[in-house]
Amino acid sequence: MNSKMKIYGLWVLKTLAALAFLGAAYAKLTGVEMMVATFDGIGIGQWFRYVTGVIEIVGAVLLFVPGKAFYGASLLAVTMFGAIASHLVLIGGNPLPAIILLAITATIAWNNKEQMSTAA
Repeated sequence: MNSKMKIYGLWVLKTLAALAFLGAAYAKLTGVEMMVATFDGIGIGQWFRYVTGVIEIVGAVLLFVPGKAFYGASLLAVTMFGAIASHLVLIGGNPLPAIILLAITATIAWNNKEQMSTAA
């Protein structure tokens, strides 16, 4: 794949991921009924809904901070791994959206892995 296509493709993936995570964070932080019920099902407490929302915002923003996309994408990928596990073990429901977001964020992280060795 030529480098220009790769750059544009990664920008599309970053934008899609950021929009999805910012939307999910908004729902969590504003107490949308479905999110409250989901986190009730997880059983840790509603504080975890707020923490998850903040993690999603931080990760989404880091996707666009020069030199930090690897860290943002990795943070979001780990969050999606937790979401998948929660769906499969605790709350039921369809884990497919989290699986898709895991694939997107893992792709972004993989394509920015050189940032990991340049951390200061």
